[in-house]
Amino acid sequence: MSLTSEALTQRYQLACEVAQAAADFALTFYQQRQQLVVERKAGNMQDLVSRADREVEDLIRSRLQTAFPDDGFLGEEGGGSQASARCLWVVDPIDGTSCFLNGLHTWCVAIAAVVDGEPSIGVICDPNHRELFHACKGKGAWLNDVPMQVHQGASLQEGMTGISNSPRIAPRRIAGFVQALLDQGGMFVRSGSGALTTAYVAAGRLIGFYEPHMNAWDALAGLVLVREAGGVSNDFLAGDGLSSGNALMLGNPAIYQQIKALADH
Repeated sequence: MSLTSEALTQRYQLACEVAQAAADFALTFYQQRQQLVVERKAGNMQDLVSRADREVEDLIRSRLQTAFPDDGFLGEEGGGSQASARCLWVVDPIDGTSCFLNGLHTWCVAIAAVVDGEPSIGVICDPNHRELFHACKGKGAWLNDVPMQVHQGASLQEGMTGISNSPRIAPRRIAGFVQALLDQGGMFVRSGSGALTTAYVAAGRLIGFYEPHMNAWDALAGLVLVREAGGVSNDFLAGDGLSSGNALMLGNPAIYQQIKALADH
């Protein structure tokens, strides 16, 4: 038996509240970031973590599990529990940690919920710009209180494409995509926060998005946002996407096909 509409709405409302509270909490660390002790995750000199990431995730986990103790939780910093639960929360407490630690405003809090195997809630909060991007399956996508719609362009030349990349994938994968995009007269943006970049696609600021490999906690919130804003995506959860990550491609139906063609180039 799937979740009722009321149960989904309750989780959606809570996700918005928790994302805002977590982002405000993260902002207090950001304003005192020089005092944070920074660690590098094993095997990746660019993958940073600090007390802020862990404490923000703890806040999110506590609020969600207090309200819905039977739900599962998968966080970037603390891992997962009850992954087989009907509703699984998938969280990145601070996406764009390198930006966060270096005083750049391109970081965010990302919260998603996978309900009965389907990404159904997506919330991304950017406290520096006071923007809350939020969506729930069947309810549309919103920036604060204003409905969002993906860019309506028919060609990649009509807007900027968001990209992201990680050391998990050979550089030639993203380099080849960028070369093909530029050859077609397109342009690209890389902000340092893949999740926030996906939110910009949902808001129509960017025409599309591509990353060769993205973790679920970075990808799923934006995937829901874009789908509810009238866009499409690849099947991110295919195979072992939830646990191991996958490529992510986003855009309106026409743009999605063009991004896929370049990615497959």
